[in-house]
Amino acid sequence: MLASTKNIFLSKFVLPKNRPMRTLSLVLFVLLCHPERTFSQNYTTTKTTSNKALSAFNAGMEEAKRGQAAVAQGYFEQALKADPKFIDAKLALGDNYAELRDFFKAKKYFEEAIALDSSYAPVAFLFLAKTEWELDKYAECASHLASYLRSQPKNERNRSAAERLLKSAKFAAEAVKNPIAFDPKSVGDSINTKWSEYFPSLTANDELLIFTRRDGGNDENFYRSERKDGVWQKATPLEGVNTSDNEGAQAISPDGSWLVFTGCNREGDGSQGACDLYWSQLKSTGWSKPVPFSAVINSPDWDAQPSIGADNKTLIFTSSRPGTHGSMDLWQSIRQPNGKWGKPENLGPNINTGGKDHTPFFHPDGQTLYFSSDSLPGMGGSDIFFARRDNDGKWGNPQNLGYPINTKGEEGMLVVSLDGRTAYFASDRPGGKGGLDIYTFELPVFARPQPATYVEAQVTDAVTGYPITAKMEFTDLKTGKVFVSGNTKSDGTFLVCLPIGRNYALNVGKDKYLFFSENFNLADLASLDKPFLLNIELQPIGIPTANSTPIVLRNVFFETGSASLMPESLSELDRLAQLLKESPALKIQINGHTDNVGDVAFNQTLSEARAKAVQDYLLAKGIAPERLRFKGFGETKPILGSNATVEGRARNRRTEFVVW
Repeated sequence: MLASTKNIFLSKFVLPKNRPMRTLSLVLFVLLCHPERTFSQNYTTTKTTSNKALSAFNAGMEEAKRGQAAVAQGYFEQALKADPKFIDAKLALGDNYAELRDFFKAKKYFEEAIALDSSYAPVAFLFLAKTEWELDKYAECASHLASYLRSQPKNERNRSAAERLLKSAKFAAEAVKNPIAFDPKSVGDSINTKWSEYFPSLTANDELLIFTRRDGGNDENFYRSERKDGVWQKATPLEGVNTSDNEGAQAISPDGSWLVFTGCNREGDGSQGACDLYWSQLKSTGWSKPVPFSAVINSPDWDAQPSIGADNKTLIFTSSRPGTHGSMDLWQSIRQPNGKWGKPENLGPNINTGGKDHTPFFHPDGQTLYFSSDSLPGMGGSDIFFARRDNDGKWGNPQNLGYPINTKGEEGMLVVSLDGRTAYFASDRPGGKGGLDIYTFELPVFARPQPATYVEAQVTDAVTGYPITAKMEFTDLKTGKVFVSGNTKSDGTFLVCLPIGRNYALNVGKDKYLFFSENFNLADLASLDKPFLLNIELQPIGIPTANSTPIVLRNVFFETGSASLMPESLSELDRLAQLLKESPALKIQINGHTDNVGDVAFNQTLSEARAKAVQDYLLAKGIAPERLRFKGFGETKPILGSNATVEGRARNRRTEFVVW
C-alpha cells in the first residue's frame, strides 16, 4: 500500500508526497564550494578554528551522515561552546535542528551564521527561508529567498526550488491576511465512522453519495448513502462492486448509471498495470461485474482517480504514463460516436505543472475543473485549485481556493454539488469520528462553477402507462451537435445535467411510437433553482382516434412575425420526416398556433402560413402529399389557458401534429 506524509492520502490510489532526501548537509556543501577561500577574522571556519572545536564538529558530521541527528546535535553544540564564532558549526547546527524539525532553533543558528558573513554561504538564505516557511513567517521567507536569488546561484535545483517557494511565500503571506470563510460540517454519523471515509462522489440530484471506507482499517470498499428529506441515511456496502481486493478513488456518473474506479494489482482480468481504471454499470439487477478499461485508456503505469463529465463521454483522470510533465498529470479521454473511448490526451501545461497534479473533479457545468497540485503557488503540500475551460477548449490559469481551505497539509478529493454552493471533502481534522471523515462546506463565490441544472424524466407508454425503454437525445441548438444521447434505464427514467448558457433540444423516441420533443432555453439564464421534472408519454403508432393527442414540435422555430423556418428547426423536422418514412401508413395534420399579441386576423394567417411551411418542408423531403394536411388556429387554443405571462405566450406559440 502506498502511504503519504498526511493521513488524507491513506489509499494506494493516491501516490505519496515524497519528502526530499537530505543527501548533502549544508556545511559539507559550503566546504566543497569554498575550499580555498580566505576568511575574515570576524569568525572562524574549519580551517581556522581550534582543534577542540574541529574535533567535535567532525564527530557531529559523522553522526549526521549516519542519520543520527540527535547525537550530532550534542557534538555541534560542543564545537560552538569551544568556539562561539565557528561559522561552519553554526550552519551545521541550524541544518541539524531543521532535520530534527526544531525550526525555531534552526532559524536562530542560520541567522547567526548569516550575521557573521552573509556572503560566506548564500545558500544559507535558502535554508533560513525554508525554516521560516515551516514557522509560517511567510514575509520573512520571501525576503530571504529574494536575497538568495540575488546571489545568482549556479545550482539549478536549488535555484528552481527557491523560485517556486518564493511564489508560494508571496501567495501565503497574502492568503493568511485575507482568509476565506470556511466552516466545514460533518456529513453525519450515518456516513462517518471510526474507520476512514474518503473520496466522496455525488449524483447530479445530490441524492446519492458514493464513498470509500477503509473497513477494519485496511480493506477499502465502496459504500452508498441516500439523502431523504435532507438527511443522509445509514451507508450500506455497494453490492456487486466490492471484492476482497481494495477498491477506491471512484466517480459516479451524474445520472448514477455507471461507476468508474481504481483497482490495483489485479491479474488475469485484462488490466494493464499496477493501478488501472475499472467500470461498472447499474442495471435492473444491480451493479454489473467491474471490468477494466481497454489498453486505449489504461497503461502499464499508474492510472487512477477518474472524474466523469456531465455529457457522460468525458473522462478525466490522473496518470504517471509517458508524456506526463511531472510525477503525475491529469489526462482526458473522450468517448467517440461509435461508443469507443479515444486515446487520452494530456490536459497541457496550464494544468499540469511538472510536480504532482491529481484528484480531478470535472463539474457538470462542463467548464470548471477542481484538482490538487503541489507545484503551483500555495500553502504547501498539495493545495486545491480550480480552472475554467473556454469555448475553444483551452484551460485558463488555475486559481488557489485560498486559506484556510488549503493548509500545509495535503488537500484533495474535493467534489462540488450541481448548484455549485456545497463542496464535499475528506479530512482527519480534530473532532471527527476517527481517521478521515467526510465534511461539507460552502464554496466561496469566486470558486463556484458556472450554473447548471438537470432534467429528470420517466418515459411511459401513453396507452398502458407502463415504463418503457426509449432513446433520448439532447442537442445543442446553436451548434447542432449532440450533447448527450443514450437509452433510458429499464424503468424508463433518465437524468441529464444541462449547463446553463445554451439552448437544448430534447427528443425521446422508440420504434413504433411517435416521438416527444422539448426545448430548454437556458442561454440567457444566470441561475436556475429548480430542475426540470418530466413525465413523458409516448404514443404508440396505431389506428388514429378522434381525440388523438397533439405532438408538440418544441424545436421548430420561425423568424419573428414570419413563416420563415430558422436553421435550428431542421433537425426536428428531419426527425419527423424520418418517422413518416419508417411508418408509411402514418398520416398527420400539422397545426399552427400563436399567442394573443397583435391582430387576431394576422395571427390566424400567420399560424396557417407556419403550418404550411412545415408541410412544404416535409413534401420536399419526399413525403407523399396525400399523407399531409395543415391547419392554422391562430390564438384560439392556448395550451396553458392564458397568455398573461411571458412563459405562457412562449408555450402557446407552437407547431404540432396530430395523427388522422
